[in-house]
Amino acid sequence: MNAMDHTAAATAWLGAFEAALARGDVSGVFQPDGHWRDILAFGWDIRTTTGATTIATALSGARARNFRLDPGRSPPRRVQRAGVECLEVIFAFDAEHGAGAGAARLVEGRAWTLLTALDAMAGEGQVELPDYSREFGGENWLDKRNRARAYQDHDPAVLVVGGGQAGLSIAARLGQLGVDTLIVDRAARIGDNWRKRYHALTLHNETSVNHLPYLPFPDTWPVFIPKDKLANWFEFYVEAMELNFWTGTELVSGHRAGDAWEVTLKRADGSTRVMRPRHIVFATGVSSIPIRPKLPGLEDFAGQVMHSGEYVAGHAWKGKPALVLGTGNSGHDVAQDLHASGAQVSMVQRSPTYIVSLSEAQRVYSIYTEGLPIRDCDLLATAMPYPVLCEAYRRATTHSRKLDQPLLDALAAAGFRLDNEEGSMGFQMKYLERGGGYYFNVGCSDLIARREIGLVQYADVDRVVAEGLRLKDGRVVPAELLVLATGYKNQQETVRAYLGDAVADSVGPVWGFDAGGELRNMWRPTAQDGLWFTAGSLAQCRIYSKFLAMQIKAREAGLVTSRGAS
Repeated sequence: MNAMDHTAAATAWLGAFEAALARGDVSGVFQPDGHWRDILAFGWDIRTTTGATTIATALSGARARNFRLDPGRSPPRRVQRAGVECLEVIFAFDAEHGAGAGAARLVEGRAWTLLTALDAMAGEGQVELPDYSREFGGENWLDKRNRARAYQDHDPAVLVVGGGQAGLSIAARLGQLGVDTLIVDRAARIGDNWRKRYHALTLHNETSVNHLPYLPFPDTWPVFIPKDKLANWFEFYVEAMELNFWTGTELVSGHRAGDAWEVTLKRADGSTRVMRPRHIVFATGVSSIPIRPKLPGLEDFAGQVMHSGEYVAGHAWKGKPALVLGTGNSGHDVAQDLHASGAQVSMVQRSPTYIVSLSEAQRVYSIYTEGLPIRDCDLLATAMPYPVLCEAYRRATTHSRKLDQPLLDALAAAGFRLDNEEGSMGFQMKYLERGGGYYFNVGCSDLIARREIGLVQYADVDRVVAEGLRLKDGRVVPAELLVLATGYKNQQETVRAYLGDAVADSVGPVWGFDAGGELRNMWRPTAQDGLWFTAGSLAQCRIYSKFLAMQIKAREAGLVTSRGAS
């Protein structure tokens, strides 16, 4: 088929789908095992439905029209997704509450997968822009900005807790929708959530995937962004996007009072401020409260103990023995930094770990290398329903394992326990399910394979002693430093710490997939009115902040009057 044939086939399917939608039975335009993912277009939620009959029931009575190819988008094309040859179609339509965008993957003229999403709310982009020109004798732009972010005479509609990529993305989106939003972060400086991390840290996915909303990184930037460069960009972003941001500010406590929250904030100068925002967005990330395991005998250790989140650099440990407990990304990076600093370092492995070379890790972002505009890439990335996503990850992982096999064999020979078995869905699924359990090899695996970094299995450890770790066979592995690269608690525990047990228990776990194949409590209504979550990579924050912002705007505009209503 040529481009004209692709366009004709896509147009025919869109017409058939719209006609079937009007009849009230779309089952005939889907593959029997097809999938439909909807993001706010047919209800104010994010949901995935599988099976033509089930999809038809879910879409019965749905209101949408004018399904059409969008000339501003990439044209239909033949692709392979998760091993399936299909015609991939990006389209536009008129949703009940605004402009819709979607993506269909057609196999033999019927939809294998369908995404429908609210692309812009009715009236969005029609807000009159402020005019700051030549107001002689009155407030200038800076006066108004200072007044807006001081909140001396009013409270924000939305309080965002956390000023990393998640917090900045949702605040920028809400700002463009005209929703008054304040970010608070306990750090002294914008970007410190990256700036204060270990000295050698550089992002593990490529810059082309990582842009924030509205302001993409310059084309001159490196393929992998150093932490301090990203941190400085965050400062620029806050100023450029006119985000209200209070540094040195911590959420102390809060409770629901009527249709708003009553929260207490503590400032760096020791003062407190009580605010009544209608919404709280926790943007503290997948990495929230550090996990510090109670190791037997730890109180006897004569050396220094720190969590990997506190680790900065290893120069002070040159020539000294050190241990790193944990074999995820942070554990490997800390161990490699200690080794490069001249420490005698060993890693303690608690469980099997998935290992992939850095170049192969980029395979899961392949959509962003296909030459499409990032707007289209983002839409196609969201158009992968959970079952298809799993198969795509299995295939990418199988391919990567073959290329990485020499390294994996060398690691196994060194006693490293691998989680790269046949059928694995790789690091991305581990990240989405548990936030860790993998390592992108940037050199530490090679050091382990060459025995330049030691390896201890936690199952062989008896207890911590003053000199280090005593093994069950009586040997002692010496250490003057113990770094706990042991991960972070679920965001539910962050809620428990600040909003109490009742709210945390009602919301339940955050992150990881629910029975419907969507991330639990992420970017969608929770069991607690006015409580929202956002987290993840820069790409996830860019993509899903848009949908989270529209849900909050819908409630502010009275389009949604309760947690799950549409």
